Parts: sequence; C-alpha cells; structure tokens
Amino acid sequence: MKKVLVWDLPTRLFHWSVAILFCVSLYTGFNGGLNEMDYHMLSGYCILGLVSFRIVWGFVGGANSRFAGFVRGPRTIFAYLRSLSAKGSGHNPLGALSVLAMLACLAIQAVTGLFSTDDVFVDGPLRHLLSHDQSLRITDWHKFNLWILCGLVGLHITAIAWYHLRRGENLTLPMITGYKVSDADIKPERNHWFRAILLGGVIAAGVYYLVTYV
Repeated sequence: MKKVLVWDLPTRLFHWSVAILFCVSLYTGFNGGLNEMDYHMLSGYCILGLVSFRIVWGFVGGANSRFAGFVRGPRTIFAYLRSLSAKGSGHNPLGALSVLAMLACLAIQAVTGLFSTDDVFVDGPLRHLLSHDQSLRITDWHKFNLWILCGLVGLHITAIAWYHLRRGENLTLPMITGYKVSDADIKPERNHWFRAILLGGVIAAGVYYLVTYV
C-alpha cells in the first residue's frame, strides 16, 4: 500500500469552489430579493469561469484530470456496470459520464443566467442582446435546468455514499488531500501551478469582459 497524489490542486479547488458556489446560487436564487440576487449573479459569474477553466483543464491539465484519461466508450461502461469491481485512480467509467453531465448542466445554467430576467427588477448582463420573449424563454430553461442539475448532484452524493458504505472506498478524502492509498500501480499526478494560474487568469479576464463590456 502506498500514498499517491491522484488529484492535482487546481482540480480539487475547482471541485470544492463549485460545490460552495452552487449552494450560494441555490440559496440566493430561491430567496430572491435585490441583495440576494446580486450575490446570485456574482456566484453565477464565478461558476461560469470555473466551468470554463475545468473544460479547458480537461485537455491541458494533469493526466487524471484530462477527459482522455477517464472518459470511456459505451463498451467499457457496460462492462463496468456488469462487474462493478474496478477501483481506478480517478473516475470510474460511469462516474465519468456524471462528470460530463454536471459540467454541461453547470455551463447551461451559467450561460442562460446571463440572458435571464425576472421581468421586474433583475436582468442578466446580456439580457439586452435578446428580445423580451427570447429572454423569458431562456429564463424558463434556466429554471428547468436547475432541477436536472439538482438531480445530478443528488446522484453524485448518493454514489459517493454507496462507495463508502458498500465498498469501503472513501472518494471524498482524496478530493480534499489529493492523495489516495492504494496497492495498485498508479502513476502519480503532478501539480501544474504555472499552467493553472495562467489559464485561470485568462478565463477570469474573459468572464469579466463578457459581463461588463458586451
């Protein structure tokens, strides 16, 4: 048994930042109010930036964070479902689909929020680019997609609990510390500091420009 770094720091920061911001968005969105909606929009901008970062990081990040490292085809997924016995260094084939689905729904939620309106006081920063009817339609998508996203989050938490209770595998701790204790031959991950900081800065600047000047 050896301790191996399986999740780099940028991936872990993304994961927990999105989890916190999702809770903030959920609370402020359901409670409403002008002050709450200001925080709701700010958290949405941050989620947009984080999801954009994670998508690009899925191509240029560490080996375990790249989509090519954990996204598998239908044959591998069905084989995993039949066996439910593999213990990998990162996502299992079914978990990879969950990751992609949550990223897609988070992106849809953040983007539709840019064009949404409550038809009273609060408009998204890009609301002016659409007609009133188009903005109302996108607002409906924003509300409907939230329930899909909540369902995916619920499945994600349920899967983590199932792995812990039924298979004795703690998936939460490695996402906190980055390390996993295993007897398997796992290639250690590395922290790509400069690449992550550069990418994060570029994306943050892009989101700021989008919501401020477009």
